[in-house]
Amino acid sequence: MKYSYLFRRKLIQPEMYLNKEVIGSYQTPYYYYDLELLKTTLADIVRATDRPDYHVHYAFKANANQPVLDLISDFGLGADCVSGNEIEKAIDSGFSSHSVVFAGVGKTDSEICFALVNDIFCFNCESIQEIEVINELAGSLSKKARIAIRINPDINACTHEYITTGLNENKFGIPVHQLNSVLEKISASPNVILEGIHFHIGSQITKMYVFRELCAKINRINLWFKEKGIDLNHINVGGGLGIDYEFPQLNPIPDFTGYFDLFGKFLDLLPGQDLHFELGRSVVGQCGTLVTKVLYIKEGVQYDFVVCDAGMTELMRPALYDAVHRIDNLSSIFTKTDNYTVVGPVCESSDCFGKGLQMPVTQRGDLLAIRSAGAYGEVMASSYNLRDKVNAVYMGSDQVLVPSSALTD
Repeated sequence: MKYSYLFRRKLIQPEMYLNKEVIGSYQTPYYYYDLELLKTTLADIVRATDRPDYHVHYAFKANANQPVLDLISDFGLGADCVSGNEIEKAIDSGFSSHSVVFAGVGKTDSEICFALVNDIFCFNCESIQEIEVINELAGSLSKKARIAIRINPDINACTHEYITTGLNENKFGIPVHQLNSVLEKISASPNVILEGIHFHIGSQITKMYVFRELCAKINRINLWFKEKGIDLNHINVGGGLGIDYEFPQLNPIPDFTGYFDLFGKFLDLLPGQDLHFELGRSVVGQCGTLVTKVLYIKEGVQYDFVVCDAGMTELMRPALYDAVHRIDNLSSIFTKTDNYTVVGPVCESSDCFGKGLQMPVTQRGDLLAIRSAGAYGEVMASSYNLRDKVNAVYMGSDQVLVPSSALTD
């Protein structure tokens, strides 16, 4: 199997696959979150980073639902935020402000001030002008801002072009050739303190040699700073670890031990340096499933269309960059299979979840599960076509937390 080097093979059957009466008792479409799987995933992360110089920050942009955040906070992870609202949500959810890193190419003045007032751990700075602005705002508040330079290492993450962030032509980070100018700016900025360097080369990375290449580049850059007489307190390697969208039941949890051990083996930390990670998709991606009901079967030329009550307004990834999610028919009574194109009700041709998919014979009223939707799913939902906001169901070992609007009539 092509994912065997990256994923730990372990068959986990979410409860929804065992109890069809439960999943059929809520109004579709809705997101189903398996909190037990999330707990197991978080426990794996904690075990794999059981060393004092490793620190994991959860990327809020992947999923900011409160029950999910509460559980992640309980496991002691920090927060990786890209907006002021995410910082506020992190603090309100029990994350220590001293564990918050603030990234993003377009931090507003008000967001920067909010972060300064709350004494966050670090700003990951993406431009020289941003450093100027942070220095000015910190001075106006009589604060010192801890910053890290986000460096663009020009590495191809071998993932989709829309989620590649480490190439020279990407908008993210500062090119290596500008580092001397950055250091000059920092030396002339009395209200900022250079704490570290930051990297993030992309998302949904499944080729481990990409991370080895990142380590090699970081080692050279880290020594360059050392030769300049600059002692960095931390290295932040970002995130990007992918999940198995093709076989989520076989591989629900990435090989976190192999991932973190890779950095331990190939990244040469200098004495006193800590290593920080920013994981999102690999933490929550597999715990979420979008459950949708079949409205119509529409005859097509090559394949019949399965028209669902969920669409790109509930899960944008397929329309945004042709992302592929496994789709299972949870209620079909047939053993015979057929090929279908699964689409939503939104008035856009791109509102399509999959083309030419082989599934059991499907009828109106069947329930479909669109898997691996816990990251960049509900958090990207919209009200386009004035559609209702999608609901969520949270299944744990001893409780079901359901918004009242999700209950069927």
